[in-house]
Amino acid sequence: MDFLNSFFRYPIDQLPFFLLTILIAFTVHEFAHAYFANKFGDPTAKLLGRVTLNPAVHFDLFGVLLLVIAGFGWARPVPVNRANFEKPRLMGVIVSFAGPLSNLLLAVVGTIIYASLVGSGVMGGIENERLFTAISTFFYMFNLTNFFLFLFNMIPLPPLDGYRILEDILPPSISRKLQGVEQWSIFIFLLILIIPPLQRVTIQPLYQLAYNMYVDFSYLILGFF
Repeated sequence: MDFLNSFFRYPIDQLPFFLLTILIAFTVHEFAHAYFANKFGDPTAKLLGRVTLNPAVHFDLFGVLLLVIAGFGWARPVPVNRANFEKPRLMGVIVSFAGPLSNLLLAVVGTIIYASLVGSGVMGGIENERLFTAISTFFYMFNLTNFFLFLFNMIPLPPLDGYRILEDILPPSISRKLQGVEQWSIFIFLLILIIPPLQRVTIQPLYQLAYNMYVDFSYLILGFF
């Protein structure tokens, strides 16, 4: 058991809650991209069966395994052909932002539910210690992870959504220049993820901000009880 705990990024007893969290978070994120792309006239994702909440369609096995082991990974990206949009740049921004926004909405809804359970006394009335721990662990991980995914995906580096949004917002002449250095940006992105000193000034502040968002919003909801 000690070996398994050292092998995985998360303790074994928390792993099921983390897997359930990313199952929901990744699926809804990619579905949101596919749904709005199809809504705006691009059938690419729909033809590939991506306008669905079926997790199997959106998951990348290697990406999920790496997430569990190393703490970073990915789902299968939704292909989008902006040429099919009536207003490519505006609709491109909306489609790109739909993914991170879906994670923010999941975090907000999850926080409202858990804070309401706490504020109404439901959690305090649970006598079964395992059930209490399971519910608390899941909502903590679910809400914090989704707040973090919202912030993380807004980073303007490929292949993240923030970069696609930036591409569509900037003038075409500047966007073309960005595409020229895109191949190098992915290495910068990977370095940020794997080098501890870079993590401390990039990823860790995002975790802290996500935590602060979760705590502050929780107290806001608890204030109604």
